[in-house]
Amino acid sequence: MQALQSPTLHPSPLGPIRKNSSYLLTRRRLSVNAASSQPTVSAPKREKDPKKRVVITGTGLVSVFGNNVDEYYNRLLEGESGIGPIDRFDASKFPTRFAGQIHGFRSEGYIDGKNDRRLDDCIRYCIVAGKKALEDADLGGDKLSKIDKERAGVLVGTGMGGLTVFSDGVESLIEKGHRKITPFFIPYAITNMGSALLAIDIGFMGPNYSISTACATSNYCFYAAANHIRQGEADLMIAGGTEAAIIPIGLGGFVACRALSQRNDDPKTASRPWDKGRDGFVMGEGAGVLIMESLEHAMKRGAPIIAEYLGGAINCDAYHMTDPRADGLGVSSCIESSLEDAGVSPEEVNYINAHATSTLAGDLAEINAIKKVFKNTSEIKINATKSMIGHCLGAAGGLEAIATVKAITTGWLHPTINQFNPEPSVEFNTVASKKQQHEVNVAISNSFGFGGHNSVVAFSAFRP
Repeated sequence: MQALQSPTLHPSPLGPIRKNSSYLLTRRRLSVNAASSQPTVSAPKREKDPKKRVVITGTGLVSVFGNNVDEYYNRLLEGESGIGPIDRFDASKFPTRFAGQIHGFRSEGYIDGKNDRRLDDCIRYCIVAGKKALEDADLGGDKLSKIDKERAGVLVGTGMGGLTVFSDGVESLIEKGHRKITPFFIPYAITNMGSALLAIDIGFMGPNYSISTACATSNYCFYAAANHIRQGEADLMIAGGTEAAIIPIGLGGFVACRALSQRNDDPKTASRPWDKGRDGFVMGEGAGVLIMESLEHAMKRGAPIIAEYLGGAINCDAYHMTDPRADGLGVSSCIESSLEDAGVSPEEVNYINAHATSTLAGDLAEINAIKKVFKNTSEIKINATKSMIGHCLGAAGGLEAIATVKAITTGWLHPTINQFNPEPSVEFNTVASKKQQHEVNVAISNSFGFGGHNSVVAFSAFRP
Protein backbone atom coordinates (compact mmCIF):
# COMPACT_ATOMS: atom_id res chain seq x y z
CA MET A 1 0.00 0.00 0.00
CA GLN A 2 1.38 3.45 -0.89
CA ALA A 3 2.03 5.74 2.08
CA LEU A 4 -0.26 8.74 2.41
CA GLN A 5 1.32 12.03 1.41
CA SER A 6 0.91 15.01 3.72
CA PRO A 7 0.42 18.47 2.29
CA THR A 8 3.55 20.63 2.13
CA LEU A 9 3.55 23.19 4.90
CA HIS A 10 4.50 26.56 3.43
CA PRO A 11 2.84 29.26 5.54
CA SER A 12 1.49 31.85 3.13
CA PRO A 13 2.39 35.50 3.66
CA LEU A 14 -0.98 36.34 2.14
CA GLY A 15 -3.06 34.94 4.95
CA PRO A 16 -3.37 32.34 7.72
CA ILE A 17 -3.20 28.64 7.00
CA ARG A 18 -6.45 26.68 7.28
CA LYS A 19 -7.30 26.42 10.93
CA ASN A 20 -9.32 23.24 10.46
CA SER A 21 -6.45 21.29 8.94
CA SER A 22 -5.30 18.41 11.10
CA TYR A 23 -1.87 18.98 9.64
CA LEU A 24 -1.54 22.58 10.82
CA LEU A 25 1.94 23.00 12.26
CA THR A 26 1.61 19.98 14.52
CA ARG A 27 3.70 16.88 14.85
CA ARG A 28 2.17 14.16 12.77
CA ARG A 29 2.87 10.53 12.25
CA LEU A 30 2.16 9.20 8.81
CA SER A 31 0.71 5.72 9.14
CA VAL A 32 1.93 3.16 6.69
CA ASN A 33 0.87 -0.40 6.03
CA ALA A 34 2.39 -2.77 8.55
CA ALA A 35 3.84 -4.76 5.70
CA SER A 36 5.52 -1.68 4.23
CA SER A 37 9.24 -1.25 4.75
CA GLN A 38 8.95 2.55 4.87
CA PRO A 39 9.64 4.09 8.29
CA THR A 40 7.26 6.36 10.15
CA VAL A 41 7.96 10.01 9.26
CA SER A 42 7.76 12.96 11.65
CA ALA A 43 6.89 16.35 10.23
CA PRO A 44 8.20 19.55 11.82
CA LYS A 45 6.25 21.09 14.67
CA ARG A 46 5.91 24.84 15.09
CA GLU A 47 5.37 26.18 18.58
CA LYS A 48 1.75 27.24 19.16
CA ASP A 49 1.70 28.10 22.86
CA PRO A 50 1.63 31.92 23.12
CA LYS A 51 3.71 31.68 26.29
CA LYS A 52 6.46 29.94 24.33
CA ARG A 53 6.24 31.63 20.96
CA VAL A 54 8.96 34.28 20.82
CA VAL A 55 8.38 37.46 18.83
CA ILE A 56 10.60 40.41 17.94
CA THR A 57 9.09 43.70 19.05
CA GLY A 58 12.05 46.06 18.75
CA THR A 59 15.45 46.45 17.09
CA GLY A 60 18.33 48.76 17.94
CA LEU A 61 21.85 49.22 16.66
CA VAL A 62 25.02 51.21 16.46
CA SER A 63 26.71 50.80 13.10
CA VAL A 64 29.09 52.28 10.58
CA PHE A 65 25.91 53.54 8.89
CA GLY A 66 24.62 55.28 12.00
CA ASN A 67 22.27 54.43 14.87
CA ASN A 68 18.98 54.34 12.99
CA VAL A 69 17.75 50.93 11.82
CA ASP A 70 15.94 52.22 8.72
CA GLU A 71 18.93 54.29 7.60
CA TYR A 72 21.22 51.31 8.20
CA TYR A 73 19.12 49.02 6.05
CA ASN A 74 18.54 51.60 3.33
CA ARG A 75 22.28 52.05 2.94
CA LEU A 76 22.70 48.29 2.80
CA LEU A 77 20.04 48.13 0.08
CA GLU A 78 21.95 50.75 -1.89
CA GLY A 79 25.06 48.58 -1.78
CA GLU A 80 27.09 51.23 0.01
CA SER A 81 30.42 50.25 1.52
CA GLY A 82 31.17 51.47 5.02
CA ILE A 83 34.83 50.48 4.81
CA GLY A 84 37.59 53.09 4.76
CA PRO A 85 41.03 54.05 6.11
CA ILE A 86 41.51 53.90 9.87
CA ASP A 87 41.97 57.39 11.32
CA ARG A 88 41.33 56.64 15.01
CA PHE A 89 45.04 55.93 15.48
CA ASP A 90 48.15 55.82 13.33
CA ALA A 91 47.82 52.57 11.38
CA SER A 92 50.56 53.39 8.86
CA LYS A 93 52.88 50.65 10.10
CA PHE A 94 50.25 47.90 9.92
CA PRO A 95 49.90 45.71 6.81
CA THR A 96 46.13 46.35 7.07
CA ARG A 97 45.21 50.01 7.43
CA PHE A 98 41.43 50.09 6.96
CA ALA A 99 38.27 48.90 8.68
CA GLY A 100 34.54 49.49 9.11
CA GLN A 101 35.24 52.20 11.67
CA ILE A 102 32.36 54.15 13.23
CA HIS A 103 32.68 57.93 12.95
CA GLY A 104 30.79 60.57 14.86
CA PHE A 105 29.14 58.27 17.38
CA ARG A 106 26.97 60.25 19.79
CA SER A 107 25.24 59.00 22.92
CA GLU A 108 23.44 62.14 24.11
CA GLY A 109 20.08 61.30 25.59
CA TYR A 110 21.11 57.71 26.27
CA ILE A 111 24.18 57.94 28.53
CA ASP A 112 24.92 60.77 30.97
CA GLY A 113 28.02 62.81 30.26
CA LYS A 114 30.11 61.68 33.22
CA ASN A 115 29.67 57.99 32.50
CA ASP A 116 30.00 58.53 28.79
CA ARG A 117 33.55 59.85 29.24
CA ARG A 118 34.58 56.80 31.26
CA LEU A 119 32.95 53.94 29.44
CA ASP A 120 34.62 51.73 26.88
CA ASP A 121 32.98 52.01 23.45
CA CYS A 122 31.94 48.36 23.71
CA ILE A 123 29.67 49.29 26.63
CA ARG A 124 28.55 52.60 25.12
CA TYR A 125 27.42 50.86 21.94
CA CYS A 126 25.52 48.27 23.99
CA ILE A 127 23.62 50.82 26.07
CA VAL A 128 22.66 53.02 23.12
CA ALA A 129 21.56 50.06 20.96
CA GLY A 130 19.60 48.56 23.86
CA LYS A 131 17.73 51.77 24.66
CA LYS A 132 16.97 52.39 21.00
CA ALA A 133 15.54 48.89 20.73
CA LEU A 134 13.31 49.60 23.73
CA GLU A 135 12.06 52.78 22.07
CA ASP A 136 11.32 50.79 18.93
CA ALA A 137 9.35 48.32 21.06
CA ASP A 138 7.24 51.17 22.51
CA LEU A 139 9.04 50.88 25.83
CA GLY A 140 10.97 54.13 25.86
CA GLY A 141 11.13 56.33 28.95
CA ASP A 142 8.22 56.04 31.37
CA LYS A 143 6.61 53.28 29.31
CA LEU A 144 8.95 50.78 30.96
CA SER A 145 6.61 50.95 33.95
CA LYS A 146 4.18 48.86 31.86
CA ILE A 147 6.19 45.71 32.37
CA ASP A 148 7.29 43.56 35.30
CA LYS A 149 11.01 44.34 35.47
CA GLU A 150 11.69 41.26 37.57
CA ARG A 151 10.72 39.23 34.50
CA ALA A 152 12.75 41.26 32.02
CA GLY A 153 16.40 40.46 31.35
CA VAL A 154 19.45 41.51 29.36
CA LEU A 155 21.75 39.18 27.46
CA VAL A 156 24.18 41.14 25.28
CA GLY A 157 27.49 39.43 24.61
CA THR A 158 30.84 40.47 23.21
CA GLY A 159 33.78 38.62 21.77
CA MET A 160 36.54 40.97 22.95
CA GLY A 161 35.01 42.99 25.79
CA GLY A 162 36.27 46.42 26.83
CA LEU A 163 39.45 46.19 24.80
CA THR A 164 40.34 49.91 24.88
CA VAL A 165 40.07 50.07 28.67
CA PHE A 166 42.12 46.88 28.94
CA SER A 167 44.81 48.14 26.57
CA ASP A 168 45.02 51.51 28.31
CA GLY A 169 45.29 49.79 31.69
CA VAL A 170 48.18 47.61 30.59
CA GLU A 171 49.93 50.65 29.14
CA SER A 172 49.48 52.53 32.44
CA LEU A 173 50.90 49.61 34.39
CA ILE A 174 54.00 49.34 32.21
CA GLU A 175 54.72 53.06 31.86
CA LYS A 176 53.55 54.50 35.20
CA GLY A 177 53.01 51.64 37.64
CA HIS A 178 49.97 50.05 39.22
CA ARG A 179 48.89 53.16 41.11
CA LYS A 180 47.97 54.80 37.79
CA ILE A 181 45.57 52.06 36.73
CA THR A 182 42.01 53.41 36.70
CA PRO A 183 39.63 51.85 39.23
CA PHE A 184 37.30 51.24 36.29
CA PHE A 185 39.86 48.98 34.58
CA ILE A 186 38.32 45.66 35.66
CA PRO A 187 34.62 46.67 35.63
CA TYR A 188 34.79 48.17 32.16
CA ALA A 189 36.99 45.47 30.62
CA ILE A 190 35.04 42.37 31.63
CA THR A 191 32.56 41.04 29.09
CA ASN A 192 29.44 41.02 31.28
CA MET A 193 29.41 44.72 32.06
CA GLY A 194 27.47 45.85 28.98
CA SER A 195 24.51 43.72 30.03
CA ALA A 196 24.96 44.69 33.67
CA LEU A 197 25.11 48.46 33.16
CA LEU A 198 22.21 48.45 30.72
CA ALA A 199 20.12 46.53 33.27
CA ILE A 200 21.16 48.86 36.09
CA ASP A 201 20.18 51.86 33.97
CA ILE A 202 16.70 50.58 33.09
CA GLY A 203 16.03 48.45 36.17
CA PHE A 204 15.70 45.02 34.55
CA MET A 205 16.09 42.35 37.26
CA GLY A 206 15.61 39.19 35.21
CA PRO A 207 18.29 36.94 33.66
CA ASN A 208 21.43 38.99 33.12
CA TYR A 209 24.81 37.87 31.83
CA SER A 210 26.91 37.81 28.69
CA ILE A 211 28.06 35.07 26.37
CA SER A 212 31.43 35.22 24.65
CA THR A 213 31.81 32.80 21.77
CA ALA A 214 33.88 34.99 19.45
CA CYS A 215 32.06 35.84 16.23
CA ALA A 216 29.14 33.51 17.05
CA THR A 217 28.29 35.50 20.19
CA SER A 218 25.11 37.32 19.15
CA ASN A 219 23.29 34.24 17.91
CA TYR A 220 24.24 32.38 21.09
CA CYS A 221 22.61 35.23 23.00
CA PHE A 222 19.42 35.11 20.90
CA TYR A 223 19.20 31.36 21.40
CA ALA A 224 19.70 31.59 25.18
CA ALA A 225 17.34 34.55 25.56
CA ALA A 226 14.57 32.75 23.67
CA ASN A 227 15.01 29.71 25.88
CA HIS A 228 14.65 31.83 29.03
CA ILE A 229 11.30 32.98 27.64
CA ARG A 230 10.20 29.50 26.56
CA GLN A 231 11.08 28.06 29.96
CA GLY A 232 8.98 30.69 31.72
CA GLU A 233 11.92 32.46 33.32
CA ALA A 234 11.34 35.79 31.58
CA ASP A 235 8.65 37.63 29.63
CA LEU A 236 11.05 39.91 27.75
CA MET A 237 14.76 39.89 26.94
CA ILE A 238 17.11 42.41 25.37
CA ALA A 239 19.56 40.24 23.43
CA GLY A 240 22.39 40.66 20.95
CA GLY A 241 26.04 41.60 20.70
CA THR A 242 28.41 44.54 20.95
CA GLU A 243 32.03 45.07 19.89
CA ALA A 244 34.64 47.84 19.70
CA ALA A 245 37.99 46.29 18.83
CA ILE A 246 39.35 48.66 16.16
CA ILE A 247 42.33 49.79 18.23
CA PRO A 248 46.04 49.01 17.73
CA ILE A 249 46.08 45.79 19.77
CA GLY A 250 42.86 44.55 18.18
CA LEU A 251 44.05 45.23 14.65
CA GLY A 252 47.50 43.87 15.41
CA GLY A 253 46.10 40.70 16.91
CA PHE A 254 44.05 39.83 13.84
CA VAL A 255 46.99 40.76 11.59
CA ALA A 256 49.07 38.27 13.57
CA CYS A 257 46.39 35.63 12.91
CA ARG A 258 46.76 36.38 9.18
CA ALA A 259 43.01 36.78 9.03
CA LEU A 260 42.66 40.25 7.52
CA SER A 261 42.50 41.55 3.98
CA GLN A 262 45.45 43.73 2.98
CA ARG A 263 43.78 45.46 0.04
CA ASN A 264 44.88 48.92 1.25
CA ASP A 265 44.71 50.41 -2.24
CA ASP A 266 40.96 49.79 -2.47
CA PRO A 267 39.38 49.32 0.98
CA LYS A 268 35.78 49.56 -0.22
CA THR A 269 36.19 46.41 -2.31
CA ALA A 270 38.29 44.54 0.26
CA SER A 271 35.47 42.45 1.72
CA ARG A 272 34.68 40.00 -1.08
CA PRO A 273 32.59 37.06 0.16
CA TRP A 274 32.62 34.10 -2.26
CA ASP A 275 34.84 35.95 -4.72
CA LYS A 276 37.97 34.23 -6.00
CA GLY A 277 39.98 37.35 -5.18
CA ARG A 278 39.11 37.43 -1.46
CA ASP A 279 42.13 37.72 0.82
CA GLY A 280 40.68 37.91 4.33
CA PHE A 281 38.03 39.69 6.34
CA VAL A 282 37.69 43.38 7.20
CA MET A 283 37.25 44.44 10.82
CA GLY A 284 34.04 46.22 11.77
CA GLU A 285 32.43 47.36 15.01
CA GLY A 286 29.09 48.30 16.54
CA ALA A 287 26.15 46.67 18.31
CA GLY A 288 22.91 45.01 17.29
CA VAL A 289 20.13 43.95 19.66
CA LEU A 290 16.60 42.62 19.50
CA ILE A 291 13.73 42.91 21.96
CA MET A 292 12.45 39.35 22.30
CA GLU A 293 9.14 38.68 24.05
CA SER A 294 6.70 35.89 24.56
CA LEU A 295 3.77 36.33 22.23
CA GLU A 296 1.43 36.36 25.23
CA HIS A 297 3.34 39.23 26.86
CA ALA A 298 3.60 41.22 23.64
CA MET A 299 -0.12 40.87 22.92
CA LYS A 300 -1.13 41.88 26.43
CA ARG A 301 0.76 45.16 26.24
CA GLY A 302 -0.19 45.84 22.61
CA ALA A 303 3.40 45.71 21.42
CA PRO A 304 4.37 46.28 17.78
CA ILE A 305 5.26 42.78 16.58
CA ILE A 306 7.89 42.96 13.85
CA ALA A 307 8.72 39.31 13.20
CA GLU A 308 8.91 35.93 14.92
CA TYR A 309 11.93 34.05 16.21
CA LEU A 310 11.21 30.45 15.29
CA GLY A 311 14.18 28.69 16.81
CA GLY A 312 17.90 28.18 16.80
CA ALA A 313 20.81 25.91 17.64
CA ILE A 314 24.42 25.99 18.80
CA ASN A 315 27.22 23.43 18.60
CA CYS A 316 30.97 23.02 18.14
CA ASP A 317 33.15 21.75 15.30
CA ALA A 318 35.59 20.23 17.82
CA TYR A 319 38.15 20.48 15.06
CA HIS A 320 40.56 23.46 15.10
CA MET A 321 41.20 26.68 17.01
CA THR A 322 40.65 28.99 14.03
CA ASP A 323 40.00 26.91 10.90
CA PRO A 324 36.54 25.58 9.98
CA ARG A 325 35.96 21.99 8.98
CA ALA A 326 36.28 21.87 5.20
CA ASP A 327 33.34 19.50 4.92
CA GLY A 328 31.18 21.82 7.03
CA LEU A 329 29.90 18.98 9.23
CA GLY A 330 29.51 21.03 12.41
CA VAL A 331 27.74 23.80 10.54
CA SER A 332 25.38 21.51 8.64
CA SER A 333 24.35 19.72 11.82
CA CYS A 334 23.82 23.09 13.52
CA ILE A 335 21.56 24.24 10.68
CA GLU A 336 19.59 20.98 10.86
CA SER A 337 19.19 21.32 14.63
CA SER A 338 18.03 24.92 14.29
CA LEU A 339 15.36 23.92 11.79
CA GLU A 340 14.21 21.13 14.09
CA ASP A 341 14.00 23.57 17.00
CA ALA A 342 12.10 26.01 14.79
CA GLY A 343 9.67 23.40 13.49
CA VAL A 344 10.73 24.16 9.94
CA SER A 345 11.51 21.85 7.03
CA PRO A 346 14.48 22.70 4.77
CA GLU A 347 12.07 23.31 1.91
CA GLU A 348 10.48 26.21 3.78
CA VAL A 349 13.71 28.22 3.98
CA ASN A 350 14.21 30.60 1.08
CA TYR A 351 16.66 33.17 2.47
CA ILE A 352 20.00 32.82 4.25
CA ASN A 353 21.98 35.67 5.74
CA ALA A 354 25.36 33.98 5.61
CA HIS A 355 28.34 34.29 7.93
CA ALA A 356 30.49 34.79 4.77
CA THR A 357 33.49 36.65 6.19
CA SER A 358 35.57 36.75 2.98
CA THR A 359 38.19 34.28 4.19
CA LEU A 360 39.61 31.66 1.85
CA ALA A 361 38.53 28.60 3.81
CA GLY A 362 35.51 29.88 5.73
CA ASP A 363 33.36 30.99 2.82
CA LEU A 364 33.43 27.64 1.03
CA ALA A 365 33.13 25.57 4.20
CA GLU A 366 29.85 27.35 4.97
CA ILE A 367 28.61 26.80 1.42
CA ASN A 368 29.48 23.10 1.64
CA ALA A 369 27.47 22.85 4.85
CA ILE A 370 24.48 24.67 3.38
CA LYS A 371 24.45 22.35 0.37
CA LYS A 372 24.30 19.34 2.68
CA VAL A 373 21.11 20.59 4.28
CA PHE A 374 19.38 22.20 1.32
CA LYS A 375 19.33 19.82 -1.63
CA ASN A 376 17.57 22.27 -3.93
CA THR A 377 19.37 25.62 -3.99
CA SER A 378 17.33 27.18 -6.80
CA GLU A 379 14.72 28.77 -4.49
CA ILE A 380 17.17 30.08 -1.90
CA LYS A 381 18.72 33.52 -1.99
CA ILE A 382 21.82 34.10 0.12
CA ASN A 383 23.68 37.32 0.88
CA ALA A 384 26.56 38.68 2.94
CA THR A 385 26.08 41.78 5.08
CA LYS A 386 29.81 41.80 5.89
CA SER A 387 30.61 42.79 2.31
CA MET A 388 29.51 46.32 3.28
CA ILE A 389 30.03 46.76 7.03
CA GLY A 390 32.92 44.39 7.62
CA HIS A 391 33.08 41.67 10.25
CA CYS A 392 31.84 43.09 13.54
CA LEU A 393 33.01 40.06 15.54
CA GLY A 394 30.74 39.51 18.55
CA ALA A 395 28.26 42.08 17.22
CA ALA A 396 28.12 40.57 13.71
CA GLY A 397 25.16 38.29 14.37
CA GLY A 398 23.21 41.12 15.98
CA LEU A 399 23.62 43.47 13.05
CA GLU A 400 22.91 40.63 10.62
CA ALA A 401 19.79 39.53 12.51
CA ILE A 402 18.45 43.06 12.11
CA ALA A 403 19.22 42.91 8.38
CA THR A 404 17.41 39.57 8.24
CA VAL A 405 14.34 40.92 10.02
CA LYS A 406 14.31 43.96 7.71
CA ALA A 407 14.45 41.67 4.69
CA ILE A 408 11.36 39.91 6.02
CA THR A 409 9.44 43.10 6.71
CA THR A 410 10.41 45.05 3.57
CA GLY A 411 10.50 42.27 0.98
CA TRP A 412 13.89 43.49 -0.23
CA LEU A 413 17.25 41.75 0.11
CA HIS A 414 20.38 43.84 0.26
CA PRO A 415 23.10 43.00 -2.27
CA THR A 416 26.38 41.23 -1.70
CA ILE A 417 28.83 43.72 -3.13
CA ASN A 418 32.30 43.11 -4.59
CA GLN A 419 31.26 40.05 -6.57
CA PHE A 420 33.82 40.40 -9.36
CA ASN A 421 34.86 36.78 -9.97
CA PRO A 422 32.50 34.43 -8.09
CA GLU A 423 33.54 30.97 -6.95
CA PRO A 424 31.80 28.51 -9.30
CA SER A 425 30.94 26.14 -6.44
CA VAL A 426 28.65 28.78 -4.88
CA GLU A 427 25.53 27.60 -6.66
CA PHE A 428 23.21 30.17 -5.12
CA ASN A 429 21.69 33.48 -6.02
CA THR A 430 24.00 35.65 -3.89
CA VAL A 431 22.08 38.88 -4.66
CA ALA A 432 25.21 40.08 -6.41
CA SER A 433 25.78 43.83 -6.68
CA LYS A 434 22.13 44.95 -6.67
CA LYS A 435 19.23 44.58 -4.23
CA GLN A 436 16.51 42.09 -5.12
CA GLN A 437 12.84 41.87 -4.24
CA HIS A 438 12.07 38.64 -2.44
CA GLU A 439 9.14 37.44 -0.35
CA VAL A 440 10.86 35.73 2.55
CA ASN A 441 9.11 32.66 3.90
CA VAL A 442 11.63 31.47 6.49
CA ALA A 443 15.07 33.02 6.93
CA ILE A 444 18.10 31.72 8.77
CA SER A 445 21.10 33.73 9.92
CA ASN A 446 24.46 31.98 10.43
CA SER A 447 27.31 32.97 12.74
CA PHE A 448 30.48 31.02 13.50
CA GLY A 449 33.48 31.81 15.70
CA PHE A 450 37.06 30.92 16.51
CA GLY A 451 37.04 27.78 18.60
CA GLY A 452 34.62 26.07 16.25
CA HIS A 453 31.52 27.71 17.74
CA ASN A 454 28.52 27.44 15.40
CA SER A 455 25.18 29.20 15.81
CA VAL A 456 22.11 29.46 13.60
CA VAL A 457 18.81 31.26 14.24
CA ALA A 458 15.59 31.20 12.22
CA PHE A 459 13.05 34.00 11.71
CA SER A 460 9.82 34.51 9.79
CA ALA A 461 7.06 37.04 9.43
CA PHE A 462 4.68 36.93 12.38
CA ARG A 463 1.40 35.23 11.66
CA PRO A 464 -1.16 34.95 14.45
